[in-house]
Amino acid sequence: MTIMDPERTTLKEMPTGMDLLHDPLLNQGTAFSAEEREELGLRGLLPPRILTQQDQVKRVLENFYKKPNDLEKYVYMMSLEGRNENLFYRVVMDNIETMMPIIYTPTVGQACVEFGHIFQRPRGLYISIEDRGEIDEVLANWPYEDVRVIVVTDGERILGLGDLGTSGMGIPVGKLALYTACAGIHPSTTLPITLDVGTNNERLLHDPLYLGLPQERVTGAEYDDFVEEFITAVSRRFPRAVIQFEDFANHNAFRLLEKYRDRVTTFNDDIQGTASVTVAGLLGALRLTGGKLKDHKFLFLGAGEAGIGIADLLVAALREEGLSEKKARQLCWFVDSRGLVESSRTDLVAHKLPYAHEHAPMATLADAVRELQPTALIGVSGQPQTFTQEIVEEMARLNERPIIFSLSNPTSKSECTAEQAYTWSDGRAIFASGSPFDPVTLPDGRTLVPGQGNNSYIFPGIGLGVTTVGARRVTDEMFLAAAKALAAQVDEDDIAVGRVYPPLTKIRAVSARIAAAVAELAYESGLAVEPRPYNTLAYVKEHMYEPNYLSFV
Repeated sequence: MTIMDPERTTLKEMPTGMDLLHDPLLNQGTAFSAEEREELGLRGLLPPRILTQQDQVKRVLENFYKKPNDLEKYVYMMSLEGRNENLFYRVVMDNIETMMPIIYTPTVGQACVEFGHIFQRPRGLYISIEDRGEIDEVLANWPYEDVRVIVVTDGERILGLGDLGTSGMGIPVGKLALYTACAGIHPSTTLPITLDVGTNNERLLHDPLYLGLPQERVTGAEYDDFVEEFITAVSRRFPRAVIQFEDFANHNAFRLLEKYRDRVTTFNDDIQGTASVTVAGLLGALRLTGGKLKDHKFLFLGAGEAGIGIADLLVAALREEGLSEKKARQLCWFVDSRGLVESSRTDLVAHKLPYAHEHAPMATLADAVRELQPTALIGVSGQPQTFTQEIVEEMARLNERPIIFSLSNPTSKSECTAEQAYTWSDGRAIFASGSPFDPVTLPDGRTLVPGQGNNSYIFPGIGLGVTTVGARRVTDEMFLAAAKALAAQVDEDDIAVGRVYPPLTKIRAVSARIAAAVAELAYESGLAVEPRPYNTLAYVKEHMYEPNYLSFV
């Protein structure tokens, strides 16, 4: 028996009986109709009562809220995803503010730390250094041919948690769940991949339940040759896929992006996605501070992938306001683990050098704040509680509306909390964070809602736009266009409560707008493969997956 799947527009062999119930993309559980049960060999394999998808959602939520902690909720939801993907996405999409902190940050961080101990069933592909010379054969084992979005990690820098090896697979899985939930990328076209080159995490190397190769990391030419074989094999087998590099360490992230960005359809979310969502937040903050970006001075704590990526995109935005590249860079300052990034230092890696301005050395962030007098403080350090009361109070003394973005993930790594930023600034801070914080009620009765500068506002829309029109490359201009499109979705109600991002409940509409902006840029740049539609936004929305059950008879 064969069926036509309208979501994928391809004819496929229809499984029956237990095989159908074990296929998460097709399984509908107790929602299969009487006719489907008869035709598909399901009689007796299910309880007799037929329920609707909404009935099933009620059961899922009832059990979800009974779980004693967030990690148990994560395990429960991942188990549901492995059984019935349409139901999983229905629950997530309809309860996005509740579900996102569970299926992604901050809970996914804990899930990665304990990955080998909570593992239930495999998801995605694991390609190890032992597969050298045979990566194409490993990719051939993936059951779906039309892969459009790949998220790949080597697990060396998972969130702010460091080297987790193959335990970092929770990140590609979670990111791709957000591609689907936030932007309607069909789940059958997504593929999470972990490249296992070993780990230098001693705890994992001595953990008998660790699931990766129990060896130290492969580096140098051997590592590069392995990645090269992977990129070549993916490009050949899945030629329409966009490849998202995720959570690679700094020493690999920048150079791999530069090596492959003009060769395949790829981007690095830690560098470019973080940049886009942060610039969007800064554009939103202008609604509260007034003026333009060029009226501000930006001080970053942390000079890795995220910080440099933000500054580079910010420079592009500043140039659009009429500044030269040199003057734009001079508005961006960095403090790293060794103090102020300045021109006399001899220990700076290449990606920091454009921001090494002439200045006397300074050892601490507090010194830099007092001396440089920034209007915006952006934390991307992975070091918790580094925005101290002294520093926030100094920012509030210098600025009527200080911009405090504490972007490190997960929550345990945040440079300060929303309550601290608001309290120490007498409620004047414009605050955003990487992971969610609850609204804060001040002594004067005002309630402020912190914005969440989560990359989930950006990368799903980027992916939707690129895959919908078949863009051959992902450009920096697309990330600036995405930032502007996101900032444009912030309305007066958001501004009134101090929020510089729209609420997550609007994420699908936001992603569609971003995708349309990206698609238009792809057409203007000659990068799109698909014919240009009359209405790009409508065209994008037509391609967004809805987790509704199909009728099989």
